[in-house]
Amino acid sequence: MSLGYLFGGGVGTEPHGQELYRAYPAVRDWYEQVADWTGLTVSQILEDDLPTAQEERQSVGTVRETALAIGVHDVLASFELRPAAIGGLSLGAMTASCLAGAVGRRQLFELLAGSRDVPEPPPGTPEQGIAIAFGATGEDAPSHPGEGVPDIYLAGDFGPTTDGTQRILMLAGHAEALNGLAAGLPPGAVVPLPGRTIAVHTPLRRPYRDFMAGRIDAISFTDPEIPLLSCLERKVLRSADEVRDLFQRNSTDPISLVDVYSGMKEQGVQLGLVMGPSIPEGLLAFPFPVVHIEQPEHIEQALTTAYDLGIDLTGAPALS
Repeated sequence: MSLGYLFGGGVGTEPHGQELYRAYPAVRDWYEQVADWTGLTVSQILEDDLPTAQEERQSVGTVRETALAIGVHDVLASFELRPAAIGGLSLGAMTASCLAGAVGRRQLFELLAGSRDVPEPPPGTPEQGIAIAFGATGEDAPSHPGEGVPDIYLAGDFGPTTDGTQRILMLAGHAEALNGLAAGLPPGAVVPLPGRTIAVHTPLRRPYRDFMAGRIDAISFTDPEIPLLSCLERKVLRSADEVRDLFQRNSTDPISLVDVYSGMKEQGVQLGLVMGPSIPEGLLAFPFPVVHIEQPEHIEQALTTAYDLGIDLTGAPALS
């Protein structure tokens, strides 16, 4: 039996990671290192309110989420727990690429911190938004509740719920269109998320992609050291060029958790560890047991579960 690591995407509005920071000296040292690379303070990374400007807020939020995810990885590694396959969604895909050895940690954090320089949308630009949608299952079901509605895009597929009755999707696009769609459907079918003003994983994010393209091209990517599952298609990324392509397309292309966990299943993963809080616990159907890790007590739970399931760690390389 083997172990897989899953990293969620998105930027949360609430600070988290303080408990791990207090519990482990290595995590405190790690946050100091991230602060040095990014020019942020540890407090800004760990717990301060995020900036108000859209792109700066997104930038600091991505640093916060990635610092926590890698901190969890490092604590697990200190107990000799390492993955045989790895993957993530959106920001988590970049984090997974780093931990697979395809991009350096400093390079990743300098890229995330540098995204604060992306220009803000011009005045008069239609407001953007994100919504969670509950779609139907089955071969004849529409791809998403807003299919065919102008200015709405399918941005993410998180797969079926644990009871198999619904499929959880992420829609993104113009906020007015999303709000109109939600108002015309039964309550709860489409739920616009407050405070989310970036239509991630849609063509509307093209200005961000174009601005960051040169910075991504300047990164020295290398071939992943372990199987790295893409969230943009059902694929194992095995070369530096494939990882670079993931980074370039990540902001504008729709993501799929199903592609990640199905690929892990094909790689023989029989226990998944979900890093951080961005993938909801107990809601989604995974093809193998998962343990969500955010608090210190979750570390012990992961170790115990891996031992109880007889997870084989002998072939997993030590990743930095």
